[in-house]
Amino acid sequence: MVLEKLSEGLKGTLKKIADSMFVDEKLINELIKDIQRALLQADVNVKLVFELTNKIKERIKKEETPGSLTKKEHLINIVYEELTHFLGGEKAELHLKNQPAKIMLVGLFGSGKTTTAGKLAKYFTKRGKKVALLGLDVHRPAAMDQLEQIGKQINVPVFIKKGEKDALKIYKEHEKALQKFDILIIDTAGRDALSEDLIKELKDVHKLAQADEALLVISADIGQAAQKQAEAFHQAGAITGVIVTKMDGTAKGGGALSACAITGAPIKFIGVGEKVDDFESFNPKGFVGRILGMGDLEALLEKAKEAITEEDAKDMEKKLLKGEFNLLDLYNQMEAMSKMGPLGKVMEMIPGLSQLSMPKDALQVQEGKLKKWKHAMNSMTKYELENPEEITAERIDRISKGSGTGTNVIRDLIKQYKQSKKMIRMLKGENPEKLMKKLGKNAGPKLKF
Repeated sequence: MVLEKLSEGLKGTLKKIADSMFVDEKLINELIKDIQRALLQADVNVKLVFELTNKIKERIKKEETPGSLTKKEHLINIVYEELTHFLGGEKAELHLKNQPAKIMLVGLFGSGKTTTAGKLAKYFTKRGKKVALLGLDVHRPAAMDQLEQIGKQINVPVFIKKGEKDALKIYKEHEKALQKFDILIIDTAGRDALSEDLIKELKDVHKLAQADEALLVISADIGQAAQKQAEAFHQAGAITGVIVTKMDGTAKGGGALSACAITGAPIKFIGVGEKVDDFESFNPKGFVGRILGMGDLEALLEKAKEAITEEDAKDMEKKLLKGEFNLLDLYNQMEAMSKMGPLGKVMEMIPGLSQLSMPKDALQVQEGKLKKWKHAMNSMTKYELENPEEITAERIDRISKGSGTGTNVIRDLIKQYKQSKKMIRMLKGENPEKLMKKLGKNAGPKLKF
């Protein structure tokens, strides 16, 4: 999980509130110390930590508890709101107006610009956009080769010209061919440090391309040093936002996020893993909800849209409203779940489930079980998939031998199917809007005690 230690620390703080008998001065002081400890361990600047916790303490002491909340809930809401504000407040949207819309990626050497270009391209292709990559890094010898390989991996066309040392000439040469795309992602050159010649080159490319967005790519492992980079690029007028990469593998991620958030250059995306799909838009509200164990419904729905087509979703909705459900439907649901990513990452986005502290080995066991179920279903006939109630002991033996799974695995699968079908029947005829409202009651920042 992203910022796992910070999340564990803050979840522990909220649990302390939940388990307490009263909200008194002693509890508030313990809460403040716990938050300070968790943030400092995540490499957040000391001054910023004390400013944040002083705001939280001041609000707790001054604000009256709204009639709709308990004192504990109000306390948690204050922590949630201040942490959200601390990381930028509202979600920073992309402003893409041109055709094609053009996004420049800028940054220093080693920040991960070229890899991020591929991730950003995949992000837009999954949303139905026609995307192209343009390589203008004329200083790093391997940059264009790397971009070419990434383009092949994600099936996105790459426009480069090896050997050319003038970035503007490369752009002009491909300009006409690029007009047929919806989005153009431009990989620019980096330097060891921000210099006048780099700023000039970036501004020249920006002016020629009329880029909609210029996003600074920063690696989370530089921690608080991210602030200087973000401020320098922002003051030079070279960027409109920030992408923070490597958020999954460092304890310094909190430092990088908070440092960028205060520069005036909003964080627009974060890289949350090594795979090309481990990339998401940054929403401070959802992100804070996730690390506090409250879930991130918006990110969950976005991942769900990537995993299942609108047509398939409508077909499933019709079946559910009729109370129809078979193993083919269960298989399709499992396929969609696997496309959404590791089970642990999906669970942390679900309000309610995100508060459960499930051991990693338990999640791995569950993922292993899902794989075995899929093997078993691949050995079933169409009739058996459509009529699971007809699967006899004799059929179970045949499926077991064909799939290389134990008969107990197939019996577990049938048991899961029956439980799922029972739940579907309970929801039969329910208005989808009412169901979403029921889910929505558990999706906000409040926790019930």
